[in-house]
Amino acid sequence: MSWGTELWDQYDNISLHTQKGIDFLEKYGHFIRDRCTIELEYAGKLRRLVKNYQPKKKDEEDYQYSPCRAFKHVMTEVNDLAGQHEVIAENLQANVIRELNILVKDIKEERKKHLQDGARMVQNLNTQILSLDRAKKNYEKAFKEAERALENFQRADADYNLSRAEVEKQRMNMAIKSQQCEETKNEYANQLQKTNELQNQHYHILMPDVFRQLQELDEKRIKNIKSFMIQSVDIEKNVFPIIIKCLDGIVNAAEQINEKEDTQLVIERYKSGFQPPEDIPFEDLSAIKSGEMPPPINPVPITTLRPEAMTVKGTMSSGKLKKRVGLFGIFSSTKISRGTSFNPVCFKLCMKTEDYSDLPPNQRKKKLQQRVEEITAKIQQETAARDGLMKMKGVYEQNPALGDPMSIEGQLNESGHKLDKLRQELQKYQMYLEEANKPAVSPSAPSRRSKSHYNGAHLQQNHRNSGGSGGEEDSLSRSASDSSVSNPTLNHKHSAPGTPLPSHGPESGLGTSHTSLPDSDNEHGDNDPAPGDYCDGDLLPALGVCRALYPFEATSEGSIPMHDGEELFIIELDQGDGWTRVRRQKDGEEGFVPTSYIECNLYKYNSC
Repeated sequence: MSWGTELWDQYDNISLHTQKGIDFLEKYGHFIRDRCTIELEYAGKLRRLVKNYQPKKKDEEDYQYSPCRAFKHVMTEVNDLAGQHEVIAENLQANVIRELNILVKDIKEERKKHLQDGARMVQNLNTQILSLDRAKKNYEKAFKEAERALENFQRADADYNLSRAEVEKQRMNMAIKSQQCEETKNEYANQLQKTNELQNQHYHILMPDVFRQLQELDEKRIKNIKSFMIQSVDIEKNVFPIIIKCLDGIVNAAEQINEKEDTQLVIERYKSGFQPPEDIPFEDLSAIKSGEMPPPINPVPITTLRPEAMTVKGTMSSGKLKKRVGLFGIFSSTKISRGTSFNPVCFKLCMKTEDYSDLPPNQRKKKLQQRVEEITAKIQQETAARDGLMKMKGVYEQNPALGDPMSIEGQLNESGHKLDKLRQELQKYQMYLEEANKPAVSPSAPSRRSKSHYNGAHLQQNHRNSGGSGGEEDSLSRSASDSSVSNPTLNHKHSAPGTPLPSHGPESGLGTSHTSLPDSDNEHGDNDPAPGDYCDGDLLPALGVCRALYPFEATSEGSIPMHDGEELFIIELDQGDGWTRVRRQKDGEEGFVPTSYIECNLYKYNSC
């Protein structure tokens, strides 16, 4: 089937059809271009989605669990999926849109050329037809004039009144007209022959060839559209294996989720290491009624206290308390705002110490072990660097032209100082780790370990005699490793033992324990909180009661006086420094007294 034979007379329609074909080709190119835009936008949105859901630094600890790790892997695979969509867009732009634009340009140029050739051929044919019409008209005109000249000669020849000269004149005119008619006839015949030949060539050779070329051009366009469509699919198919790998990676990540492993991780992360509290002992109310110990006022089991409730809100000042980090010289100093009462429990919750003694035993062991490993790695790194410097120094000594050996000496000294400091720090944390591996304090009396000798000893209590009036019959023992804070109640006579070293003066940041606390400026240490941080809470609960064995005059800031036999509430246990925090039963004044000066009875099974 050929356009040249079947559509020989449809030149205008063929021209219109080929133009529509080019328009459709451009439309398909616009479709591919818009699809590339969508692919790139989709890839960009996927990448932005992954970026928005990347774990923050504060959430990195949660990503040790298998669902979180799997989700992180899923985000990596989704990011790779975005990359494959970008590859699709890039290949479509390079292999389809580029080739399609070139094809559109070529087809337009070829169509224009073929149409110009066809127009020229049509113009030539039309010109020949016009020439034929003129020759025909000339022939018709000459033929009519020849006929009139013949008629005039015949009338003149039949008219005997006319002279021979006039008849000869008409005969000569007839001959001329006949000659002209014959010439125009021959010209007409010649033009007719040319026109027929040109027309025959136009409709059977020239224009069919133009139509054939236009047909081939249109078929080329259609064939390339088919090729572009298949190529577009192939481009997408080529990334399917990688996309399938990404999807398989997501499935594999999901299969790595292990609920049992995560359960164990939760245990390892939050296990405190404390033992469950023992049974609550029976309290003989008749002994309390007949004896010296008053019934507890709203006793609160320490194991049920929430950390956020263990603050000083509701005291005489009812103010805000800055985090305390200067207790008896164990920690560095800080400031306490004016008009507030010191709250060691809130301080213990807010404070983070370098030996991690603020953490439960199990968590403390993990942190200390991590710290030991970090320091060990730094020592290895510094040792390797020192060995490199030593080798460099040896090379310089053998070949002074390479460098001055003395230039390495300063670096070696600095490296040696770093190693000494790291080894000291490693030894310190190893001691902390050994301390942490000892038996943990019962959770019913969680306490802050000191950095010196206090190793979280368990406190034990013996029941007080119902008629206790002097305290000699009471047997209290303290199983702490620090012998300086042992209870003297078993052997005391009339002389008071020595008080522990008072390190709660103004430089410690403790101040008094009631509303007369002054503001004091201090230099913040490494563990100091910001000056604007405060802890709010309720009145500290009474952990038990104590009775003064000796009179005590307060000689240092933060301590309160007491007279012999006075009973006070215990609000914070001795933390290994030889001092116990108490509250008066009458006026609610709080402060510290020497542990060796008092006899303790806790509401549970702990003792001072």
